[in-house]
Amino acid sequence: MFKVEDFQNYGKEQFETVVSSATSVQSGLQAIAAAYGDYTKKSFEDTKSFVEKLSGVRSLDKAIEAQSEFAKSAYEAFVADSQKIAGLYSDLAKQAFKPLEGLASKFAPQAAH
Repeated sequence: MFKVEDFQNYGKEQFETVVSSATSVQSGLQAIAAAYGDYTKKSFEDTKSFVEKLSGVRSLDKAIEAQSEFAKSAYEAFVADSQKIAGLYSDLAKQAFKPLEGLASKFAPQAAH
């Protein structure tokens, strides 16, 4: 028998799930934006420091050495921050699909014991 209370409770439960999911997605997006901002700021500061260092160099050998050091550190920072941001995207995807997992489990046939 269909009960109005059951339908209302189901609707309330789904609404709470959507609100929870939206909140976690928003937090995830904020974390990603902050990570991009931090990387950009650090990259700018490192580049500025490199230009200052390069302007004080008096020989070609020292200039090449400074450029090599900068390229290596910039690459390492890029790889590290890219991995961090990829992890944040992965976490965001997991959080976004978590409500669907709960919904799917309700409608999936139960395994026979």
